[in-house]
Amino acid sequence: MTYPYAIHMPMIELRHLRYAVAVADAGHITRAAEQLGIQQPPLSQQIRALETMIGTPLFHRLPRGMALTAAGQTLVDRARIILADVDLAVEATQRSARGEQGNLAIGFTSSAAFHPLVSSLVRSLKQSAPDVSLALEEASTGDLIEALRAERLDVAFVRSPFAASAGLVIEPILDEEMLVALPDQHPLATRAVSRRRHGISSRRIPLLDLANETFILYRRPSGPGLYDSIIAACRAAGFSPRIGQEAPRMLSTLSLVAASLGISIIPESMARLEANGVVYLRIEKAAGLVAPLHLAYRNEPSSGVVRRFIESVRQHR
Repeated sequence: MTYPYAIHMPMIELRHLRYAVAVADAGHITRAAEQLGIQQPPLSQQIRALETMIGTPLFHRLPRGMALTAAGQTLVDRARIILADVDLAVEATQRSARGEQGNLAIGFTSSAAFHPLVSSLVRSLKQSAPDVSLALEEASTGDLIEALRAERLDVAFVRSPFAASAGLVIEPILDEEMLVALPDQHPLATRAVSRRRHGISSRRIPLLDLANETFILYRRPSGPGLYDSIIAACRAAGFSPRIGQEAPRMLSTLSLVAASLGISIIPESMARLEANGVVYLRIEKAAGLVAPLHLAYRNEPSSGVVRRFIESVRQHR
């Protein structure tokens, strides 16, 4: 049999390589056909076609089987590598589609970072999908929304709904109670010490009891949702709060409270810190003060990892 020199290499398909490897492993065309689940004549035709495309014999035809030529051995060795790479590529693609590998950039405001749901979701993802590479970023709500639009973040936990954010989905997750944080020597705190449990007093106070206090708030550009809801609740209770400090970070408000520079109103999850020198009181529910938590993401999640995380949030809320 002669094989003309091919100026233009015909298209060799993966099936040709799989057929050649199968015949080489079986050492026999009929056994290879059985293993591949096809008939022997078509397999023989495909092997001959492959030899024609390459331009050289790949097998010696023996009375009781087939053996690789030197050229055939070279092809089969390379074919094994190619086929293994294809299998790995398919597996990696499927794992990525299932959200089991890839990259996920998560943003959160400073107050959202302390909510146990957020840490639980991140920990659960890392345990169930250890090949996912996580990047975490704390920033103000406005900066997080901008990072989502610029595709620097995939998802973000925010307090403000930002309903007008074009191209973004702002999905509500939960509402948590808000507490008053007081210096431990404050008269209201002193009366509540004997009734504290897990760092939070069981006593509820009217919001109006804080009318003469100096407030320390997380500055509005960083957290407009919480800031505005506190101001609105105070005005609804009959007073305008006197703001003495606006802290750049939510955690900073507790440090300033501990220094007796004023009082603050914070999401309940932050009381888990049990900061020294700070006592937490509950506010009467009539004040309607809650700290919402939302998950923000782009309209069309870009990867399986993002879709997996969003679904996980929905299941846990």
